[in-house]
Amino acid sequence: MLDSLRKGAGTWIAKLFIALLIFSFAIWGVTDFLQGYGQNTVAKVGEKEVSLLEFDRMYRQDLNRLGQQFGRPLTPQEGASLGIPQQALARLIGQAAMSNAAQELKVGISDDRLGAIIQSDPAFQGASGRYDRSRLQQVLNANDYREDEYVILRRQEAERSQVIEGLIGGMSAPQAYLAAFDAFQNETRSVEYVAIAAEQIGDIEDPAEDALVIYYDGKKADFRAPEYREIKYVELVPSALARPEDITDADARSEYDRRISDFAEPERRRVRQLSFNSDEDAQAASEALAGGKTFADLMADRNLTNNDVTLGVMSRADFLDDAIGDAAFGLSADETSDVVDGRFSNVIVNVEEIIPANTTPFADVRDEIVEELALEQAEREILDLLDEIEDARAGGALLDEIGERFSLAVKSTGSFDREGKTTIETDAILPDAEGLIAGAFDSDIGIENDVLQIGNRGYLWYDVTSVTPERDRDLDEVRDQVIAAWKSDQLNERLSQKAADLLAKAESGTSLGDLAAAEGVTVQTAEGVTRSVPTGDLGRDALTAIFEGPAGSVATAETADGNGRVVLKVTGSEIPEFNPETSEVTALEGQLSQQVQNSLLDLFVAEQETRAGVDINSAAVAQVMGLNPDGTAHSGSGM
Repeated sequence: MLDSLRKGAGTWIAKLFIALLIFSFAIWGVTDFLQGYGQNTVAKVGEKEVSLLEFDRMYRQDLNRLGQQFGRPLTPQEGASLGIPQQALARLIGQAAMSNAAQELKVGISDDRLGAIIQSDPAFQGASGRYDRSRLQQVLNANDYREDEYVILRRQEAERSQVIEGLIGGMSAPQAYLAAFDAFQNETRSVEYVAIAAEQIGDIEDPAEDALVIYYDGKKADFRAPEYREIKYVELVPSALARPEDITDADARSEYDRRISDFAEPERRRVRQLSFNSDEDAQAASEALAGGKTFADLMADRNLTNNDVTLGVMSRADFLDDAIGDAAFGLSADETSDVVDGRFSNVIVNVEEIIPANTTPFADVRDEIVEELALEQAEREILDLLDEIEDARAGGALLDEIGERFSLAVKSTGSFDREGKTTIETDAILPDAEGLIAGAFDSDIGIENDVLQIGNRGYLWYDVTSVTPERDRDLDEVRDQVIAAWKSDQLNERLSQKAADLLAKAESGTSLGDLAAAEGVTVQTAEGVTRSVPTGDLGRDALTAIFEGPAGSVATAETADGNGRVVLKVTGSEIPEFNPETSEVTALEGQLSQQVQNSLLDLFVAEQETRAGVDINSAAVAQVMGLNPDGTAHSGSGM
């Protein structure tokens, strides 16, 4: 909960942090900005400290988590620009403030209770569903926690939870607030409107040359050519190394024999089953079969179709109940069993069809097996080659040398932008290596780049070979696009002016019917319009206009597709009676109560921070982030 409350953006803590961080950069290498800290303290709230380790762990976790979303690791500079350290520190400061409050209130938790909390955590439960100490150790090791450190953190968390529960436990949204919100959500309105489409405007002629030039000069940024890059690369993938010709028939035959079960289909049977709830019913069915009834007759007696009783096509191993499986595979085709004492109920089994066992001949799968063996061999070779190529790159070998030395093709791409588009805005043909485009634009000519992974078993090395800077295009390069944009702007201006003229007439008393007749269109109506659900021509813009004024008000808005305008009049409004017993209102109450609780908790945390006082060791923060005074990564940061 505190995580969501202390996002940091817009709080005085975030603003203070930014100011201190900037200042710390200016004095990097001098004494700490704030005095009285131990080397391992990042911040202090009252008597509670935020350790260097805590901040480092949370900051790295947040940086890595966001990097996964971006598809590549983020640099410290990028993390700082996105506010990651501010957010992490603000969360920790909020937690420290709550722990300080718990200490002042003398809130505590017994060892027995703490043990019960830890043991009930689902993360520490084994396959049996019970607490597993080895599982606890695995989780702690994976997250770089010592057991004693984790126990302390859980104790602090439990103490904070007690304070939170005492503060907001059981608090719910006031009924008046709930009723007002319910009315806001569920109010409906009736509307009549006139839609003005492009057809009412007519054709728009091409602009004069001087008008086009003026328009383009003001819009050059919209038509600017992006930066383009080209790369050359070497791929190391199993398919490129695979040598099917090296695989002998004997090798393939041996693999076929080893995997014979993969190519063999066991005997299968299409089975139907009738289940009975009592021994008496099962016995009656057995007697009916003995008296000459068929399985189909028994189905008809119970009004069952084939879909109700079929088990499908099953091998012997597919049966979970051995007794039923034995019965089904002991029958001939079209034969019905007597009553079988199944694991869960008595059943009668019928076999509709027997599909004999079948084995695919070696000749039919030889080529497939050869390809698989060749790929497996290549995958084993790749890891050795990977190390050799990395050593060569570390020794200064260029891609062309790599390709020649290891018999790998050196390929080149055409120009592509940051979106992976070519100069003619088609998708560029690029290797399927995660992070390639971002990496290419973070690199430069002459820079050696880290190897990238292709799938699970492939690798790629690349160099940037060409950089074409972004530039303003000449008008003649984009003339058609500029003319189209000018016409679109003109159409929107004329639509807006037409709608404004009609709105003025409606406001002066002219009916929508008269306005529609003058434009050669019809008046349309919409009933039961809500704030949240667009309908027909009425999109989000129109919904806002509809609910801005009282019944009888008129307004204009864009159509739902953005290609026209509507002039509308609100003809009615209805607010349903408030009923706190409905499931919708109950759910709404839960949401609003949570919001109220969060807001109160946020205020309490902020008050605790202000009262206890917050000190930030900005130099320690910068140390964790691995940044120099100018905001660049310093050597040895590991970032």
